[in-house]
Amino acid sequence: MANLKAAQETTIPLEERPHANIKSVWKEISAVIKIGIVHSNLITTFTGLWLALHFMGEKFLENLHVVFFTLFGSALIIAGSCSVNNYIDRDIDHLMERTKNRPTVTGTIEPKRVLWLGIILITVGTLSLLMTTVAAAIFGLIGVVTYVFLYTMWTKRNYTLNTVVGSIAGAIPPVIGWAAVDPHFHVVPFILFLLMFLWQPPHFLALAMKRCEEYRAAGIPMLPVVHGFAMTKRQMVIWVACLLPLPFYLFSLGTPFLTIATLLNVGWLILGLYGFKMKDDVKWAKWMFVYSLNYLTILFVAMVIVTID
Repeated sequence: MANLKAAQETTIPLEERPHANIKSVWKEISAVIKIGIVHSNLITTFTGLWLALHFMGEKFLENLHVVFFTLFGSALIIAGSCSVNNYIDRDIDHLMERTKNRPTVTGTIEPKRVLWLGIILITVGTLSLLMTTVAAAIFGLIGVVTYVFLYTMWTKRNYTLNTVVGSIAGAIPPVIGWAAVDPHFHVVPFILFLLMFLWQPPHFLALAMKRCEEYRAAGIPMLPVVHGFAMTKRQMVIWVACLLPLPFYLFSLGTPFLTIATLLNVGWLILGLYGFKMKDDVKWAKWMFVYSLNYLTILFVAMVIVTID
């Protein structure tokens, strides 16, 4: 009876729940803004900002206001973009196991409120980034437009290249972080962008292999759905191989970083090639997915650690 009551309550709008509290409200909002994506993107945003301070000879503690407005603004535009994404995808999210319990599907939050939440968050986030540099705000808006319009509304439901287009938005955060300190072109943020851009296809294609049937049921033309696992594995290995030379463009970070980055790249490539021998493609995809998560965290945290004065 308790479980039935809990299940029924999850379909009741938050404002009408008899025992709604701050914890339950935050849980629903976290699902709408995809808090996990916000957190992971803030790591790369902070790294871009930190490296800009390092290369520009600026002190971290003397620029705490820039740090605040950058991270606050980036978090809001990412959260806002994810909210709009949830609003747009509410017609297909119920078809997938990992998205069927989103508030926009269960009805715990009215869709229009999710849309307005997204618009407000993007607006406030952009204003926050404007408190740093105009360039940071422009890059933020480029990320929003790419994710909401080019990815969610256009390519996601029509082309297998949806993953590549979505990768553009996912690669913007470290550029925002850098531009908040230095709005001029520099090779470091360009390489950070390329690292994130190349990292995302093998990461998300691994997820697509794991959730292949769910994507098929939702009518989303992910690569493994349209062209099968063999083609997907080949493309994943190619994307990973393209990462190999990039750390050497960051040679100014020192030998320790180059060693760590190269080992991570070689390890990922070996794991990718091993997939051609494994019979269990889904198991291999899980390994690739987990490796990609650890890869990103270790790589960007290492960039910060090796530049601590």
